[in-house]
Parts: sequence; C-alpha cells; structure tokens
Amino acid sequence: MKKELHPPYYLAKVTCSCGNAFEIGATVESMRIELCGNCHPFYTGDQKLVDTAGRVEKFQQRLSKVSKKTEKARVSDKTEKVESNQERLKELKKKLITQQ
Repeated sequence: MKKELHPPYYLAKVTCSCGNAFEIGATVESMRIELCGNCHPFYTGDQKLVDTAGRVEKFQQRLSKVSKKTEKARVSDKTEKVESNQERLKELKKKLITQQ
C-alpha cells in the first residue's frame, strides 16, 4: 500500500441536534448532524405525509381500483378454468362409458 495515499481514519464523535451523541469510524474527527435514528420521523413513528394537492389519496384510490379489477380478472380466470375442467371430465366419463 502506498504511503500518504489514504486520509487518516478517526473514531469520530457524531452529535445530533436532538442531543444524541455516538461514535463511528470516519475520515474527520467530529460531525454535527440534524437528524439521527433517535429523532428521525421515519424511525420514531411520527412520520406525517405533507400533501396539499391530495396526491396520496388519489394514488390510493387508483391503486384500489386497479387491485379490484385484477381480483375480478383472477376470479373470472379461475371460474373459466374450473368450467373447462368440468367439461373435460364429462367428456372423459362419456368415453369411458362407451368403451366399456
């Protein structure tokens, strides 16, 4: 490995704006951050969707419509398969009866 090619590696102290402090390995001695795992809304469960145009609701409505359509299509496909299998079974029974 070449000398003086890589920056020095420190055990850096990270301080969050909420007051939480922890240590990590980094190329700087200290860091100040705005959000950490203790105060980030995603991890604390306080996450709020900011939606002024109602985009989230519109998307959820479209998604529910699509899922209903696909569910109806799946059900109709299954009933068609069952009906075709029943018809095949009837035909096979007829053939068996005629062969005996």
